[in-house]
Amino acid sequence: MFKRLTPEEQVKKWKASIRGQERELDKQIRGIETAEAKVKKDIKAAAKRNDAASCRLLAKEIVRSRKARDRLHTSKAQLNSLSMQLQQQLAVAKVAGSLKQSTDIMKIVNNLIKLPEIHNTMQEMSKEMMKAGIIGEMMEDAIDTLDEEGIEEEADKEVENILFDLTDGLLGQAGQVGAPLEVCT
Repeated sequence: MFKRLTPEEQVKKWKASIRGQERELDKQIRGIETAEAKVKKDIKAAAKRNDAASCRLLAKEIVRSRKARDRLHTSKAQLNSLSMQLQQQLAVAKVAGSLKQSTDIMKIVNNLIKLPEIHNTMQEMSKEMMKAGIIGEMMEDAIDTLDEEGIEEEADKEVENILFDLTDGLLGQAGQVGAPLEVCT
């Protein structure tokens, strides 16, 4: 009744769960993109009304939605990475099983030819292979997530670029918000 899952079955179950979470993230990304398209239309309408304050506020909303979308893409990539690591760990477990069998064979050979140093080398190599594969990947992922400095400056630049693009150059990089635009007569 309470049958224990084999490693292959457990990895298959986990990967199915990860795929479900990836689909949910895709759904959220599509929702953000739809909302962003609506906000772009609102910015264009506000620019036609010459409402710079609303345009700026809506442009900030686009920046926030893009950052949220980027975070969701990052989460999806991390889930994909996790799925691949699960598959890799399964392969490593299979190799470890093969190494154990070969270690058992090596024990027999060592007993026959009386070379215990080969046995020690095989054990050390097996331990190092396990350590290197698991710890290295975790450190790389942790370091990558810490690189989020300068976000505020990028957000302001992005707001200016969005305003410039969506208002065909009337707002954004053209000058300060609220400054009167010069009209050629």
